[in-house]
Amino acid sequence: MKKILITGGAGFIGSHVVRRFVERYENYHIYNLDALTYAGNLDNLNDVDSQHNYTFLKGDICDESYVNQIFKSHQFTDIIHLAAESHVDRSINDPLAFAKTNILGTMILLNAFRQLWGNQWDNHRFYHISTDEVYGTLGENGLFTESTPYAPNSPYSASKASSDHFVRAYGETYGLPYFMSNCSNNYGPNQFPEKLIPLFINNIIHNKPLPVYGDGNYTRDWLFVLDHARAIDVIFHSGKIFETYNVGGFNEWKNIDLVQELCRQMDTKLNQPKGHSARLISFVKDRPGHDFRYAIDATKIQNELGWQPDVTFKQGLSSTIDWYLNNTTWLDNIQSGVYQHQPEPNKS
Repeated sequence: MKKILITGGAGFIGSHVVRRFVERYENYHIYNLDALTYAGNLDNLNDVDSQHNYTFLKGDICDESYVNQIFKSHQFTDIIHLAAESHVDRSINDPLAFAKTNILGTMILLNAFRQLWGNQWDNHRFYHISTDEVYGTLGENGLFTESTPYAPNSPYSASKASSDHFVRAYGETYGLPYFMSNCSNNYGPNQFPEKLIPLFINNIIHNKPLPVYGDGNYTRDWLFVLDHARAIDVIFHSGKIFETYNVGGFNEWKNIDLVQELCRQMDTKLNQPKGHSARLISFVKDRPGHDFRYAIDATKIQNELGWQPDVTFKQGLSSTIDWYLNNTTWLDNIQSGVYQHQPEPNKS
């Protein structure tokens, strides 16, 4: 039986990965390790918390003693590592917190995994999920490939780049078998409302301004979170050891175009006059080190592993809006902080 540790499993992407693995693989036992910081929310997993093959572990990946203890007691066969500080604006204000979690936390996991299995690596895997932001920024043309040189421009992307390098170093130095994937901007249900799409949905609901950085022409590739969870599943089961896979949506949008599409859909869904939500758009001072454009070339995972996104952006945005409109209690609990005081199921 595989005993898979998923770190950050109460977060946005992590909760969708946990759910997919718990529901699809009854012969696996999924352990969800999460510190339940502001972005961790056990409400994201209410539908699986009583499943026989799921256990929640509250703990910090930076707590070396605790990490070593749970590795020894549970004998995890595989790791899917998603736990990270991930908001660029927060990294600008508190870079040390990002260095601690994203670099030191990753190293502690790598050490614990190595100490547990030594050189007996058959059927054991360390899967590290990273970001396209490690590659820096693009101009009007070009795409990030798996061989694009790293050039991070924010404390967040620098910390993720460093963690990527340590994973590769452990593979090269100790033979630790890893996969890595670098993904584009994710969106979808359960995303913490500090990120652009859920923030703006919430602001439109409450008739608040929609702050757009600079001139709004910054461009991102958008990936629906369920497509990403499926990619993680495919890489975990079919990927090649010591390989990196870029995961993107083949779906570039300028920020201002995305916001205008969001406003159009919100007006329709809320039965508001055309242009009602767009009047809330306001352009604000740009943030430091703002990368102009990210764009992923995901042909490697498409050609080698047969994965490609199923959901178009307009479809995914529509279903995302519907989820938030149908889960206003979830949003309200985030705003009030109630979600941080929920009882913890399956605690070990």
